[in-house]
Amino acid sequence: MSELDQILAAIRSSEAAQAIRRDWNPHHRGDIDIRITADGSWFHQGRRFRRDSLVKLFAGILRRERDEYFLVTPAEKLRIQVDDAPFVATLVERIGDNGQQAIVFTTNIGERIVVDHEHPIRIAIDAETGEPRPYVRLREGLDALISRSAFYHLVNLAQESERAGGAYLSITSLGEEFELGSIDE
Repeated sequence: MSELDQILAAIRSSEAAQAIRRDWNPHHRGDIDIRITADGSWFHQGRRFRRDSLVKLFAGILRRERDEYFLVTPAEKLRIQVDDAPFVATLVERIGDNGQQAIVFTTNIGERIVVDHEHPIRIAIDAETGEPRPYVRLREGLDALISRSAFYHLVNLAQESERAGGAYLSITSLGEEFELGSIDE
């Protein structure tokens, strides 16, 4: 089994577990003092989580509904605060397999995701600074902010294309093209 096949199999397994969790609809609802900062750090009552295993456990039961985030178990649904995206894509790599190219991100919690139509890259523009804020869809409504270093690496992997008289950078993963932005000349 190729490296890409192994990554895709692990993603399918994770998505199958998420499908089971999607049906959880507990009666007990409330709030808990957990906050995920813009750099992907998790805090409880103002203190940073020290155990990565606990962050990974909670990340597995994290759900987004509209603009709110919840930790959901079969018994309870607790709202938490998320400053930006709950995860950060810290590494990016291009994997070639049998003539097919895939872009793979690794998040701050060690989760790997292959960019495709269900896990697209999107670029938001920060209203205050005008700077790009790139994201990749991790799973159902949950995004990972692409770190600055990973984004620069992604841009280095991109190709320049032209459309309607304008130049732009794009990346191709599993046969799909994702635009990273226009090139000002």
